[in-house]
Amino acid sequence: MDLQPDALVGQMVDGRYLVQAKLARGGMATVYEALDVRLDRIVALKVMHRHLADDPDFVARFQREARAAARLAHPHVVGVFDQGFADGLIYLAMEYVPGRTLRDIMRDFGPLTPEQALVMLDPILEGLAAAHAAGFVHRDIKPENVLVSDDGRVKVADFGLARAVATSNTSATQGVLIGTVAYLSPEQVERGEADERSDVYASGILLYEMVTGQVPHAGESPLSIAYQHVNQDVPAPSTVHPEIPADVDALVITATRRNAGQRYQHTADFLSDVRRVRSVLPAPRPFTDTRTTLVVDASTNARMAAGGRPPTPPSSNVGGLFSDRRKHTSRRLVAVVVAIAAIIAAILAGWLVANALGSKVPTPNVVGQSVEIARTTLATRGLTLEISTEQFSETVAANTVLATDPVAGDGIKENSAVSATVSKGPERYTVPDVHGKSTASATTTLSALPITVGTQTQVFDNTAPLGTVAGTDPPAGSSVKRDTVINLLISKGPEPVAIPEVVGKKLVGATAELTAVGLEPTITREYSETVAKGRVLSVTPTAGTTVNSGTGVQLLVSDGPPPVVVPKLIDMRRSDAVAALRKLGLKAKVIAGQATPLNRVYSQNPAPGTEIPKGSTVTISVI
Repeated sequence: MDLQPDALVGQMVDGRYLVQAKLARGGMATVYEALDVRLDRIVALKVMHRHLADDPDFVARFQREARAAARLAHPHVVGVFDQGFADGLIYLAMEYVPGRTLRDIMRDFGPLTPEQALVMLDPILEGLAAAHAAGFVHRDIKPENVLVSDDGRVKVADFGLARAVATSNTSATQGVLIGTVAYLSPEQVERGEADERSDVYASGILLYEMVTGQVPHAGESPLSIAYQHVNQDVPAPSTVHPEIPADVDALVITATRRNAGQRYQHTADFLSDVRRVRSVLPAPRPFTDTRTTLVVDASTNARMAAGGRPPTPPSSNVGGLFSDRRKHTSRRLVAVVVAIAAIIAAILAGWLVANALGSKVPTPNVVGQSVEIARTTLATRGLTLEISTEQFSETVAANTVLATDPVAGDGIKENSAVSATVSKGPERYTVPDVHGKSTASATTTLSALPITVGTQTQVFDNTAPLGTVAGTDPPAGSSVKRDTVINLLISKGPEPVAIPEVVGKKLVGATAELTAVGLEPTITREYSETVAKGRVLSVTPTAGTTVNSGTGVQLLVSDGPPPVVVPKLIDMRRSDAVAALRKLGLKAKVIAGQATPLNRVYSQNPAPGTEIPKGSTVTISVI
């Protein structure tokens, strides 16, 4: 039997799963509600699309990842019961979660309040933390993969599927993850690599979207969105909705740093901060429309207003956040009554604490923020930043907050200063220039820094006098770490070189040869009847002589034959004038009319007495 995935309703898959209804269709698979006739339970049957099932490489990876995911058991992770490949179909049998996705909730209700968003994020991170501790990375956290059951349980779905697709070499899987590019970390975009911190990044994007109603990076194509993940920081959610608290901004900014080393290194750390921020925010408020009712716990509000902390992590069940519309009227009335009671209790508790201990506010989390941003964050709570200590850090950029006193979440009096330890960035020192100094002076200069003076090496140098420091290794101007060994280069003076043979060569070539070996040529010229103009007549010292590099060398260069003085030719007979020019090595050009009765020169060019090169032409006019 060769079943088509779109025609499975009413069919039996693999002799075990009776398909009862189609639930959803996505880029990789279609999900059905099915009855496991062997165990008599309802399951969610995810059937991969035909083009994926036809790829043996993908099938092998899918089965391997599914077997691994089946070992992951956690209340906030959708369980994998079974996987198979039969009737031309590859499928997963998973825990059936009646309800809707986080995407459905955000579409129905729009942006969530910070309190609601953190209640929703808590179980997501709890499930991810458990998976990461077991060695799993999700790789595809997005609203569609977060399920919220009708009774308020939150579960993360599709562990392992993203890896099965991402590691497939076939073109059949290309583009499957395009729809999730809004949540991809920079390292996934650049190198295709993902670890626990990649899921942290996607979870930070998820929080941003829950409280703002939009993703931080958008564009006309997946490529443009991916480019933004790599090259642009995720902005604070409060830039979209200014009423969002600074602590929520800090959660998003820390989770979504482009450098994975600057994010939360473990999901459990992210979860801990989420619960800390939840503890200082008011309980989730009731919605004012007819779609949902939010249950408020008056005692919790009162306890928080009094500066206390819940003894256990806040509940991860969000059933009270999004209740059935049919219960709207009665629950809304209850919510209003309870909310009024909570407000009264909170005011009373706050008044008592303010009078007994002085008015306090929780210290915002500014660790990981620049000093400028930290000042702004604290200012929103009426606090100031006081830099108490600066220390070097190899991993945290300069001007970034490393720690605070009080620590984040602890109470601090209003209008007080938060003491901060700030990073100075990596500890680096610039190697000073000690060229030309004595070894003792250079050693003193270098020893003033927390670096080590090492060995001495003899080198030739044209500029540093013999016995002085010619340079250092690493060279002057280099940026080095503490305790780096700096070796001294000691001058042996200029390096001896042999003068090359350049006699007879053109001046340009001779000069290049001499300067190439560190010599400094100077030039004089003289006339020569035998050597062409521009060629070397002699070199001093002579070729083969060994001299120090930097020594001057004298080149005598031919200026060609000496010039000839033009004689007076006017009134001479033509033949005599021509003979006189030839005797001087000059050429004659005769200009004569049809008749030259006198046959004598009456003009000449150049004029008598002019110096011209030997071999030049003199023009005479004959009459």
